[in-house]
Amino acid sequence: MNTLQKPVTKNDLLSFKLPASIDEVIFQLENIIDYCETSNSSAGYFAVLYHKVTCKVKECISDKDFEDGVRMEKLDVMFASRYLNAFYLWLDNKPTTESWKVAFDAIADKSILVIQHLLLGMNAHINLDLGISTGDVMKGTLLEEIHNDFNTINSILGSMINSIEGCLTSVNPLMKLLDLDIFNYNEMLVQFSITIARDGAWKFAEELSGKIEADYENCILERDQRIQQLGISIQKPQGFFLRFIVRLIRLFEKKKVKSIINLLGK
Repeated sequence: MNTLQKPVTKNDLLSFKLPASIDEVIFQLENIIDYCETSNSSAGYFAVLYHKVTCKVKECISDKDFEDGVRMEKLDVMFASRYLNAFYLWLDNKPTTESWKVAFDAIADKSILVIQHLLLGMNAHINLDLGISTGDVMKGTLLEEIHNDFNTINSILGSMINSIEGCLTSVNPLMKLLDLDIFNYNEMLVQFSITIARDGAWKFAEELSGKIEADYENCILERDQRIQQLGISIQKPQGFFLRFIVRLIRLFEKKKVKSIINLLGK
């Protein structure tokens, strides 16, 4: 994806300002993906999935699939900026939210699966960031006015995630061999699904909308701590059989980060 003549460096990424448009979001995600490919970082797995979702959202805005396309681009940019800001803070060895810290700390863990990396990113971004971003974009107006578009964007996210099942099988043929329903989160890793996450994010946005100042900040901190614990359960699933399955699958999973990113990006 790199349109530059030289590899993207850490300093290149840290020089970016947070995006002001969906095109800038896509550009920065492409640079993160390029950086992760050259630095062999599994942080690129979530970035490439997010890039696909963002391109789809842009397409849906152009096709007028949302009730308010201008507002939806604003939400998309605010939402993406929370991930981008967290990524840049982590890259610069600065503290970020506890939910994202779990996801980024897991990048150094060579024992976890690609699907776990994706789930960790989704956990922090949907379960924490989405509710905050939705509330922020609707400040001064009725939150309910964006509910339909909120559900639409989550339907897009769910469909895009389902579409990578074949990609993950390419990353690790053992997924298919074991006949595991890898998207049944209740059985595979944690009590996590797009529907549950979407509904939780909306309820969180509703909760935040009624709070100001210290109460608002404390509500976010409490939510962050809960989502951090969910992230820990994704990285370190409970139960002997489940841990055994994860270790077994890991043995057969592709190890080259660039190859995995390319497969996930198809």
